[in-house]
Amino acid sequence: MGSTAPSRRTAKRSKSRSKPRAAALRIAVQKPDDEKLAQLREAHRRGKVVLFVGAGISMGLGLPPWSALIEHMARELGIDAHSFGDKGGYLTLAEYFRLRHGSIGPLRSWMDREWHSGDVRVESSRIHELLAKGRFPIIYTTNYDRWLETAFEHHKVKYTKIVSVADLAKLHPGVTQIIKFHGDLEDDASIVLDESSYFARLDFESPLDIKLRADVLGRSVVFIGYSLADVNIRYLFYKLSRLWKQSVPDVAQPVSYLFSPSANEVQQAVLAQWGIEMIPLARDDPSKALIEFLEAVVG
Repeated sequence: MGSTAPSRRTAKRSKSRSKPRAAALRIAVQKPDDEKLAQLREAHRRGKVVLFVGAGISMGLGLPPWSALIEHMARELGIDAHSFGDKGGYLTLAEYFRLRHGSIGPLRSWMDREWHSGDVRVESSRIHELLAKGRFPIIYTTNYDRWLETAFEHHKVKYTKIVSVADLAKLHPGVTQIIKFHGDLEDDASIVLDESSYFARLDFESPLDIKLRADVLGRSVVFIGYSLADVNIRYLFYKLSRLWKQSVPDVAQPVSYLFSPSANEVQQAVLAQWGIEMIPLARDDPSKALIEFLEAVVG
């Protein structure tokens, strides 16, 4: 009499075949998309990648988190750092700080001291080494600190720092440009931190914004060190997409990429409409995940 139940031998054979498939699935989830990486490696090889570097890169050096800056502002203003939400966000708090102190200078000085302590060893940062030695002709950073520039100096790689329109005269062929898109701690007036400066940045009409439009034409943009929850950087994603469509509406926009230490299908779908592909690489340590990603791109 026949039976629908599999024999022991068949069941054993089926079980043995299922294990490799499950293991392969786990590996596929943990590895970045090979096709996307291949495209990105080729763009990097041809010098066609514009890099955007966010705060997550500096955090890997052990710098104080953004919350420390907010708590410092609140203390200086006599406000409870954990309950100032009804008074506005950190942009409003920074605006109030500027109004109370007459300038952002004291806050800029505090950031400079806190973020450039003698305990930081950028020379031991594999991430900064890869950034300095990679073939990235143009690097935009929204970080105020100087650790990216310091890494280039340590690894003896030439660069030109761009903070204002006056710096554009210093550009040299073949020398990496580091554009401090939200300002530099050596120049109070350049810092984008309070509401007024941030709203001015949203106009996207400054000389640096015009340069950005030109820089992204025909190039892929790669974002590292950014939080997907940061609405500021999400607005930048949206704006870059609009700039491309307005500038060259009949030409396909080069694919841009955002590295993420975790997968997120919701964010992936939203970013895709702006021409940005997520490359997730799940690891327990986000810094190690980023190193693995950069090594795969830079080689």
